[in-house]
Amino acid sequence: MPSELLEYFQLEYIVVIMAGIILYLLYYVYSKDALYNRNIHSIASVVEELNREIFYLKKNTKELEVKSKVNSKHMSDEEIYQEIERSVYDLVHPLSQALKQMQESVDMIEAQVDTRVSNLESGVKQISIPGSIHANDDTKVISLYKQGVNIETISKELHISKAEVEFVLKINEIK
Repeated sequence: MPSELLEYFQLEYIVVIMAGIILYLLYYVYSKDALYNRNIHSIASVVEELNREIFYLKKNTKELEVKSKVNSKHMSDEEIYQEIERSVYDLVHPLSQALKQMQESVDMIEAQVDTRVSNLESGVKQISIPGSIHANDDTKVISLYKQGVNIETISKELHISKAEVEFVLKINEIK
């Protein structure tokens, strides 16, 4: 009897362990099935949204095609040309205005430069040749140079610098 009892208890343990394993496997399968169902459900909702968006896009595309066919049938070549002309004008007009403003700015700057140049020219005209050189000194320098007197001697005789003597000779195209 004790060996039968021992076998009976061992058999009960084995059955209990087997039942536990089966219950664990059932729980594992159930939890994995729930996880897969959630994933499938989320994928299904994404696919449904995509299908809905594709439907709306196809619908909008068809509406646009119909409108473009209707518009192209109603517009003559002249109307199309005028529409293109209006579009080009709308794009070019701001550029044209900017160019006009730039041209006005350039004109103003040019006027200012002309004024400054004329002021400088009048200022240069007012600057006289050094005071020691006068018209009669010019003639003296020229006559002495033509007589063969060298520049250094002319400079000493007339009490003017060599540069002034050379200047007079260059202006009168003698040297």
